[in-house]
Formats: sequence, structure tokens, C-alpha cells
Amino acid sequence: MAFVQFSQVSLAFGDRDILKNVTINLQTGSKVALTGANGAGKSTLIKVLAGLVPPDSGNRAVQKGSRIAYLPQSGLTHHGCTLREEADKAFEFGYEMQRRIDEIGEQLEKGEGNTDALVIQQSELIQALEDSGWHRRDAMAESVLLGLGFSRADFERNTEEFSGGWQMRIALAKALMQGPDILLLDEPTNYLDIEARSWLEQFLQNFRGGFLLVSHDRYFLDVTINEVYELFNGDLKRYPGNFSHYEKVREVELKTLIAAYEQQQEEINKLEDFIRRFGYKATKAAQAQEYQKKLEKMERIEIPESLKKIHFSFPPAPHSGRLVMRLNNICKTYDGSFNVLNNLELTLENGERLVVAGRNGAGKSTLLRIIAGQDSAFTGEMLPGAGVQIGYFSQDNAETIRGKETILDYLEARAPLELIPKLRDMLGAFLFRGDDVYKSLDVLSGGEKSRIALLQLLLSPVNLLVLDEPTNHLDIHSKDVLLSALRDFGGTVIFVSHDRGFIEQLATRVLELKPGQFKNYPGNYEFYMEQVEKLENQGGGGSLLLASVGKPSSAPPSPKGDTPLKSPAESSEGASVSVHTQLTWEEQKALDAAKRKLEKEVARLEAKITELEEKKSALENKMADPAVYSNGEKAKAVQREIEALAAEIDETTAVWEEAAEKLG
Repeated sequence: MAFVQFSQVSLAFGDRDILKNVTINLQTGSKVALTGANGAGKSTLIKVLAGLVPPDSGNRAVQKGSRIAYLPQSGLTHHGCTLREEADKAFEFGYEMQRRIDEIGEQLEKGEGNTDALVIQQSELIQALEDSGWHRRDAMAESVLLGLGFSRADFERNTEEFSGGWQMRIALAKALMQGPDILLLDEPTNYLDIEARSWLEQFLQNFRGGFLLVSHDRYFLDVTINEVYELFNGDLKRYPGNFSHYEKVREVELKTLIAAYEQQQEEINKLEDFIRRFGYKATKAAQAQEYQKKLEKMERIEIPESLKKIHFSFPPAPHSGRLVMRLNNICKTYDGSFNVLNNLELTLENGERLVVAGRNGAGKSTLLRIIAGQDSAFTGEMLPGAGVQIGYFSQDNAETIRGKETILDYLEARAPLELIPKLRDMLGAFLFRGDDVYKSLDVLSGGEKSRIALLQLLLSPVNLLVLDEPTNHLDIHSKDVLLSALRDFGGTVIFVSHDRGFIEQLATRVLELKPGQFKNYPGNYEFYMEQVEKLENQGGGGSLLLASVGKPSSAPPSPKGDTPLKSPAESSEGASVSVHTQLTWEEQKALDAAKRKLEKEVARLEAKITELEEKKSALENKMADPAVYSNGEKAKAVQREIEALAAEIDETTAVWEEAAEKLG
């Protein structure tokens, strides 16, 4: 069995301990998530596991012959060959094994060396090469590349033609194609859309080796891993189960510490508020200095970032009417021949959380730019409702953030007065902690500027938020803070995201885009996925009454050959619309509500039966008391109570059986 193992490994950078006597064992079948706050040392730990960074002390052992593949967060580029040729480099291990097999064959022909030993070695290499899947490398490369979103037309493109995100997809594909014994992936989902993430989930679920990964996508982690290692203050601790289970266990585990942390934070806020308000007043200066010294000497309590309860609210959304936006026959083309958006119809109502879904190139970002007023080169009507004020976020917003101002000064100048006291907490939630808030805008990375742009938008009083990939560059904790704020937001949200967990928690309606087509699904994302799966199981056939669908384009059909479905209004033109093939979201929602109500009733009846039986048992024990059974009147009274309880138990049990039968 292949393995890579740490034992009592330590590593320090200067006076900071990154790893303190860490022990971990990865082997065939391991499905591990590594978690910890930003800056905790997760990437460093993975590099030590990969053998790229030597530890200061401790042992690293690797089973002989074990192959390890490592994917860093970013920074990899490829050039000088086609995508197909670059992919083939992932199989270099196989070419090397084949060369060695051929060399041994030549030695045997010449009668050189120990014949028995060479035959055994050659046999082992041939078997290992067969087990690795090397002989099926062309099919494997095609499967992985297509799964990660490349098209067959991309295979002959030069690798330098691909953007940074696609360069990392190439690197991920090569790591997967190696068929390693141990796979080390540092944030592999960063550059993947939701379709590629879903494919990677399936790949890892079926992966025969062992893997350790870092990801900020809770859903992705929950469906791929079965144990979590948390790196916190240099210590590494193992938690069995998926990521959501780890979070629950960890929160209970740290309940006392969290209470102490929150109490200390309250005290710190009071001291800092006093210093800020009175530090420059002569009558209070001495006391302010005393408080400052107290703050400096205070030993700060630390807890994992994911367990810090930070919440903020948007400024109140300005009032708008029920109708927020109406789009009529929107068409958009980039080449003059094929409409990315073709006769798109959309009505957006106040309070909706609409997610726009679809593969890369389907027009999601294009539609958001049109709605936000950033793109006017389209045909059709866009009719905003009364009083609509739009706030727009995309990764491009970051390009406008520059200057010598500090982050804190920049946001304080743009925040409503009531939110200024909360800015530090909000910055902390968006990964700017401690002295980070005093960084100059000009020294920030693209990801940091993107987070500032998002936070700046959330400080603005708007009633329609248009968000293109708002969760990029955020960790799990930051996503939770953003999600909570968006769910409490008093206005309307239309967004694109590749984080399935985030979508499932926020979306109340789904607009699916395909090249030149659209389908509108009332209901949440889970319901949408169920409908898509049902349609796929029907071979792509069937019609949904709930789906309002785009008119056929004069352009060629989409890559999957989908034919646009017609809405009920178009059925007179010959389309067959079935009202029985699927439940509408409202019907499904009603069924789910009825089921939950029945489950609660069954649980209530079970609790009542238990309570009655306990009372009956107590009375039966009472009958054994001489003071009762020797007194005729008392005995009769207790017996009547027992009989009444028995009758009530029988009656309640009958009701319970009926409810349980309905529940199935």
C-alpha cells in the first residue's frame, strides 16, 4: 500500500512556528481535507508533504515506488507545444518505465546480468505499467481534458494561447492524468466553473489512490472527503467525517473558548472605542494611555476564523416597486452571426435571488453587464422598474482601485456613518485582519482588490445587486458572512457563482443559459438540478410547464444538440407540452412542507407515548408500595389511573401508526 507519512515534523519561519510536532499519514484510500485560517500554513504543509520544502525536524517517509502528484494554488504556465502534447507529458513516468522494460529486454537478449533478477524486475515493471493505465493514455487524456471544460478544438491549440485560469486547468489535468498513488491539491477549484467542479467531484469519488486537498468550497469538500485535518497555531488535529460534520464537532469542542473569545472581543472593542474617542482630550489622555497599555499587554485568545461569528447588514435598500426589471427580446452577438443571447425574456421581481446558470461562454457575464448598464451594444428592450438603484460587482471592478490611501481610509470615506464602527469587523470577514487594514491600495494583489471592490459595493445603498462571481477570492468563513448578509438584504439579487453550496443557500430562482437559448426555473437550485437530471434521464426529451424558454436561433444548435423547448404560449405552433411529466416547484414545496409536518407529528406522538409509558410504569411501581396496596381506596385510585393511561397509550399508538404509515 502506497503512503507518505510525517512523524513529529516541525517547521518555523523566523520566530513563528508553522508546524509543531505534526504527524499525518496519507495512504491509498485516504480522502482528506486540510483546513485552517488564511496564513495558517496549509500550502507550506502540502509542500513539505510533496517533498518540496524540508522540515526543520522530524521524519518524512514515503513508500518505495509511490508516485506523488502536487498541484500548487497558482503560478504554473505552459508554452512551446500544443495542449495535446502538454497533456502527454503527464505520462512521462510510463515512457520511463517502458524505456527501462526495453533496456532489460536488451540485457536479457545479450545475456548480461542476473537473468532471474532481471526477469522479475521486468515483470514487475510491465505489471505496474499496465496497472497505471498508461496504455490507455490517449483516452484518459481526452476524458480528463473534456471533463475540465476543454473542447476537442482546444487540443491542437498552443498552450501559450490559454489564459491564466486555463493554464491552471492544464496543470490540474496533468496531475490527475498521472494516476498517482498520492494526490496533493492546493485549492484545485479556484479556476473551475460549476460543471468542471462537478466532474472533479466524481473523479475524486472514484479515485483509487489517496488524496489531500485544500478548498474553500464546502459542498465540494462534503461530497469528496471523509476526514479533515485542521492546522491551527502550528498544531494539526484529525477529525473523521465530512467538512460540515467537522465544523459542528469543532464548534461544540470550542464552546468555552468561543465564549471567552467573545467576552474578550467585547472588552477590546470598549477599550479601543474609548481610546479613539478620548485619546486626544487632555482630561482623558492619561486614562486612554492606560487603556492602550492594557490592550498591548493583553494575551489575545485565538480561535479558528471559521468559528468567529461576524455579521453585518447592508444599508437599508431604497424602496422600489414590485417590478424591478423587465427584459424583452434581448439579443447580443460578438461576431455578427451567432447570438449569444437570443430573444431572451426575463421579468425580475422585488426580493428575488436569481442565479444565472450555464457553461462558460453561454452569456452569463454578458447578461449581467447588460442588466447593470455596462453593455449597451444589444438589441431588444431593457425596462427598469420605478426607483431601481443598481449595484454591480465583477472582477473588473478591482482595476479601478488604486492610490496611496490605506484600505481603512478608502472604505471609511465611502461607508455610511452607521457602518464605520463595523468596518474593522467587515474587513476581517473579508480576510483583512490586524495591520492588513493599513496596506496601501497600490500594493494590493488582484484578489485583495477584488475583495475591497465587493465590500465597497456592499456598503452602498442600492436595491438591485448584480454580482458576477462574488465568492472568488473568499474563504469558507467569508462566504458564510457574505451569504448571511445577502439573505438578509432587503432588495433583489441577480448573480453568477461557481460555488454550489453558496447557490443552494441563496437562489430562489434559476435562469439557465445555453448558447442562443434560455430556460427559466422557478424554485431553488436543488429543485433545478432535480429537473435537469430528470430531463437527462429521459434522454433530453420531455417538456417542463414551469420552464419559459428561448425562441430557436437561426444559428447552429448548441454543442449538445439541445432543441429549445417551447413555452405553453407557443404550444399552438405544434409543440407538445406535458403538464404531468414534472411537479412544479410550488407543488414540490407543498409536498415537502406536508412531509415535514407529518414528521413532526410522528415525533410528537412518539414522545407522548414514551411519556405516558413512563407515567404508567411509575404508577405500577407505586402499587408495590405497602402503603398503597394495603389501603383499598388508594389501590383502587391508582389502578384507575393505570387503566386510564393504558387506554390513552392504546389510542395514541393507533394515531401514531396511522401517521407513520402515511409517512412511509
